[in-house]
This record gives sequence, C-alpha cells and structure tokens, in this order.
Amino acid sequence: MPLGYHSKILHVYLDRLALEVETPPEEFYRTYVGGSALGASYLLKHTPAQADPLGPENTLTLALSVLTGASVAGQSRITAVAKSPQTGAIGDSQAGGFFPAEMKFAGFDAFVIHGQASAPVYLWVHNGEAELRPAGHLWGKTTGEVDDILKEELGDKRIEILQTGIAGENRVRYAALINMANRANGRTGMGAVMASKNLKAIAVRGNMRPEVANKKELNGLARWGAKAFPESDVYSMGVLGTASVVLPQNKAGGLPTHNWDSGTFENAAALSGERLSETLLKGRHSCYACSVRCKRVVELNEGPYTIDPRYGGPEYETLAALGSYCNVDDLVAVSYASQLCGEYGLDSISAGATIAWAMDCFEQGLITTADTGGIELCFGNAEAMVTMVEQIARRQGFGDILAEGSERAAAIIGRGTEALLVTVKGSELPAHMPQVKRSLSLIYAVNPFGADHQSHEHDPAWKYYPERMAEIGLSNPQPNKVLNKEKVHYALITEYLYSAMDTYNVCQFVWGPAWQLYSTGQMAKMIQDVTGWDTSIDDIMTVGKRRLNLLRAFNAREGFTREQDKLPKKLSKALKGGRSDGIALDPEELEQAKDHYYALAGWDVATGTPTRQTLESLDLGWVADMLEG
Repeated sequence: MPLGYHSKILHVYLDRLALEVETPPEEFYRTYVGGSALGASYLLKHTPAQADPLGPENTLTLALSVLTGASVAGQSRITAVAKSPQTGAIGDSQAGGFFPAEMKFAGFDAFVIHGQASAPVYLWVHNGEAELRPAGHLWGKTTGEVDDILKEELGDKRIEILQTGIAGENRVRYAALINMANRANGRTGMGAVMASKNLKAIAVRGNMRPEVANKKELNGLARWGAKAFPESDVYSMGVLGTASVVLPQNKAGGLPTHNWDSGTFENAAALSGERLSETLLKGRHSCYACSVRCKRVVELNEGPYTIDPRYGGPEYETLAALGSYCNVDDLVAVSYASQLCGEYGLDSISAGATIAWAMDCFEQGLITTADTGGIELCFGNAEAMVTMVEQIARRQGFGDILAEGSERAAAIIGRGTEALLVTVKGSELPAHMPQVKRSLSLIYAVNPFGADHQSHEHDPAWKYYPERMAEIGLSNPQPNKVLNKEKVHYALITEYLYSAMDTYNVCQFVWGPAWQLYSTGQMAKMIQDVTGWDTSIDDIMTVGKRRLNLLRAFNAREGFTREQDKLPKKLSKALKGGRSDGIALDPEELEQAKDHYYALAGWDVATGTPTRQTLESLDLGWVADMLEG
C-alpha cells in the first residue's frame, strides 16, 4: 500500500444498489495521483462518448488525493468530475471544508458513482464500511435541513455530509454540490449530475488515517506555515476573506459591472471586504487543519432578510456576480442571495451572471415583464435579483428558463439576446477581467471546462514574485496588458502547476507559485514527506500536464475543437469608465496566441487536440487509442 493512501476506491452501482471496492496498485496512484486527473481517467474509461450528462451513463467521481487529511494547511480538498450538463464538456470542480479530510479518515481515496437509483438514496461511509440507505425523506429539503436530519439519524454530530440541493433535484444546469451547508463544488453542474442519479447525499465518518513517510517533517511544515502566515501576502485572506480584492479589482478597472460593460462599479465600497467586516461579519471559519481561516461567517436577524451564519458568507466572486454584475450595491441582499445559493445548492457565479445577462436584455428591451412574470428585472433592483435566485433554484416562473444558463436561455428566447452573452463553452465568466489581465483571455478560451479564474496564475504575479516564479522556470516578466509569446508561455506553465494542484487537491490560496503561503518547492517537500516518493517540481509539473491532457482528450472525444476555444463578442467591445475605460480585446491577438499555445502544449494547431506523441509521453497511450478509435 503506498503511503498517504488507503488503496481503496469505492465503486457505487446505483442501478443495482451494489458497492464494490477496487484496490489499485501503486503505479496507478503515481500516474493519476488523485483529484482531477484520477476523476478524468475514470470518466474516460466508464462514460461512453456522447452520453447524456443527466443520464445514467454519466460517471461521477469524487476524488481525494495523497495529501488529503495531512495536518498541514490547505489540503482538505475534494474534486468532482463528470460530464457537465452546463457545457457538454468535461465537468471539473473543487471544494474545501471538513468533508474531504473526514472522507479520507472514513477509509477511501475516491468514490466512483455509476448508474441511477430507482428512488432517492444516500451513501453512508464509516471506517472502511459503506451502505446505501433510502433518502426519500431528504428530497426537497434545504442543505441545512439535510445536515440536521442525517446527523440525528446517524447519531453523530461530527459526521460530514456532501449533498446535492433542491437546485440539483430540479436539474438546474449549474447546480453545485454542497458540504457543511456552505462549501461548494461550484461551476459545471456537478449537483445536477448527482441528483440525476437519485443520490441525495454522502455522509462520512472515521478515524482511519493513512501512514505517512515523515510525520515529524510534516509537523514542521505545519508549524512553519502558522508562523509565516501573519507576514505573508495571504494574510489579508484571513482578515477580510476573498472579499479583500473587491476594492483593488475596482481600482484597476477589473471589477465586472453592468454585465461586463464596465470594469468599475461606482459603489464598490458597499460590497467590499471592509464593509462586510464592519457590518455583517460574525466570525471566520476554516477548512480542516488550516491556519488561514478565510471563510466568512455572516449573520443578520432584522430587516427583510434573515441571514443564518450556518451558510457562511459571500466570497469575492459571489459579491461581484450577484452585486456589481447586476449593479446591485445592497450588501444585505447580496449576502442573502449568497445564502440561498448555499441552501439550494446553486453556483453563485453562474446564477449572478445569468441574472445580469437577463437584466441587460431587459434594459435593452429584448425581454419584458411579459417574459419575467411582471418582475422589473432592471439593473440595480436588489429585490428582483433575490427573487430570481429563488426562482432559478426552484425552476419557477422566468427562473425556469434562467436555470438553463444564459447561453441556453438566449437560444430559447432569441431576439438578439445572444449578443449580450458573457460565456465560454456555455459557462458564465468569473469575476476577473481578461481586458486588464491579458493571459486570462487565453486561459478563459482554452480551458476545458469553460472560463475559470483559478486555472493558472494571474499576470501581476510574474512581476511581483520573481523568486517564486524562478522555481518553475519563469523569468522575464511581461506587462499585464500584453499577450505575446512570452505571456503565452507563462500562461501554459502556470496552468500546468495549477492543474497539478487540482490533482494533488491543495488549496490555491495556500499553495502556489506566487503570493500563496507555501511555495512550489515546499509542495514538493510535502509530497515527499507524505509518500516517501522522490518528488521534484518537474514531477509536479508532469502531473499537471497529464491532467490537462486528460481533460482536453475527453472534450475532443465529445467533438470539441479549436472552434469552441473562443471568447464572447462582448469582450471585444470597449469598456466604459475607470482605469480600463476604452480597453477591448482583439480577436486576432487571441487567435495568434492560441496557435502558439497549442504548439507549446503539443497539440494539433488546427484542432487543439492532443497528439499521440504528447499523450504517449505522458503514459496516456490508451487515451490516444480511444481518440483514434
């Protein structure tokens, strides 16, 4: 048994309510490690081409990594992988909290979920044992209610629960998986996939901690992090959470506003981490063994919206998507809408961005109150924004159309609404603007599961963290607003590293190449201390490259080519106001960058598909056979 693992993967066959345990060899773990790469390998092997994402043939993998459960900050992460009902491409999503560590202690490295149960069930896993139980009594309940019911039913308040919510039950295409009622595997619709299988929840509990190679060194790494944290650049995450970047983003002209017409929001201060701390903040929460404690906990017991602290609090992306995207500056309303996303299991980025798109359509007269059921869906209407979040989750009224996501909603409505979309591969853009950080334009376009702000390191890091960047072979930093060959190289190299972090399942706020608490070199040391493997930074980068090629190969098998690696036309329109006034993206610049990116990655430049030579160099010859077959 390799150190750091249980060498046990639980396969759940819902159609026949059967459970089987796979015990892979060490070489399997050395190749796929865990997290995203492990999940992608199972998806390619078990889900046939062109499968319905919401059908029984779609395989959902929930994977930990060799590092999960180690007593060091930033390792309690889980990755969900399946075909996405939002994009039709690969779905990939990470979450933190205490569930991942507890799942590891329950005795398994991953759950691979096949088929569809005939009635709702939940999975109960404890100290190496697993069983499926009826879950009809949980259907239709909020995430908080399900947590309470299962902890009472199983007689243990310390169990951790991962679940699909009401939004998933209603097949909202961007429904999330939720654990602790406030940690989300958001984006790509993994909540809808789990619900489509009639699997309502997974409860875990255990004390089975895998052996590690050097516990003393691991403890030393943990102590180093706790000591270094107050002087680190991640310290603001602990003080103000991710909301700490609202004002800097706005100052730089990079806070998406009015459905991406502007990068500057006039009342950004009302949504800032500082304002949140002064008004609604009740406390901070952490993930397992993490000293950063970046999770906000907010509370309000008066006024039109009651805010329950069990649902945490809004992150930067949520404040932007439900706030500045929609021209809403009501922090209470945005925080309440964030709570609804947690209660119902809804991705807050796609929810807010889809509502902002609808507000843009309403402002331009492309939809009216006849479409919205009488709701004045105007920019700045906080009450309408909150109403639409609830309607989307429950698929009621106009929310039934918006539950399809903005791109599918535009196809349903027509009338020129397509021109106002801000999507890639059908997924709404997150709240970091490629107009002011140009490498984002490339990564947003080429990322296999749609635009993602955490798939590579952002442009400013190259200039401000030269020693950290040198660890991964990057020098000669370029300005933020260029997309030359040097910048393309930077984007790909940092993409490989972030790809590896999503496979080793470490938090990108704690581990990384730049401003994070721990460096890439320290990450290699942590892997060595857990596994005993002689792991180098180059080995980490190879893991990331393998994972990226697996994701890209799945998309190629599903018919995705270079043609889908494109940005919305709206980003070619000049921004208005603030420091980014007048800035627009150049489509030709992106096409040239893609040529260079594909060539550097070892992919066919005409199609963007990994070549056989590249796949075989990564021990993925079987994937090349699949693509050619």
